[in-house]
Amino acid sequence: MYRPPHFAVDDLPTQQALIRAHPLGLLVVAGPGGLTADPIPFLLDAGEGPFGRLRCHVARANPVWRTIGAGAEVLVVFQAAEGYVTPGWYETKRETGKVVPTWNYALVQVHGRARAIEDTDWIATQIADLTALQEAARPEPWAVDDAPAPFIAAQMRGIVGIEIPIARIEGKWKVSQNRPEADRSGVAEGFAAQGAAGAAMAGLVRDFGRERG
Repeated sequence: MYRPPHFAVDDLPTQQALIRAHPLGLLVVAGPGGLTADPIPFLLDAGEGPFGRLRCHVARANPVWRTIGAGAEVLVVFQAAEGYVTPGWYETKRETGKVVPTWNYALVQVHGRARAIEDTDWIATQIADLTALQEAARPEPWAVDDAPAPFIAAQMRGIVGIEIPIARIEGKWKVSQNRPEADRSGVAEGFAAQGAAGAAMAGLVRDFGRERG
């Protein structure tokens, strides 16, 4: 990924926080038929290895797990807030007119060698952990054990686990850090005016909106 220095974010806790907040990653694998890209919800085990470990599961009918096998190199992309930046938000437009549109976004790319897992205990832990994490904030959380055991066992036979020890991780926050302060303020206000749709990016522009060498 192309990362100019002022957009690069290499702080591991910040990268991991984005993954936790946006766990639907795009799993990219090179197989016999070329590249495939599957959107899959992931779990992050932050304390495993130097950069953490990703876990997920896919339908057994999905050929990606056979492509992965016992050690295929993969890329997983996690995307956070994004949005179009109009030159009309820049103070520089009024001062010189020397501005063009751009696009703001924040994302993390993870590289590693994945392995497919068919172990029943591993899969049971995986689905229980993922469910518990996503249900935790609900008033009446649903748990895997709430469903009949034979039904869950049948469902588990139809899925395969995937584990990815993270070998390399890159973050890119393109959130107007390269613009003068007045322009950054205008961008933040512009996104904030979009309501809920722009609130996340407005916050990122305010948090990261500073010159980075």
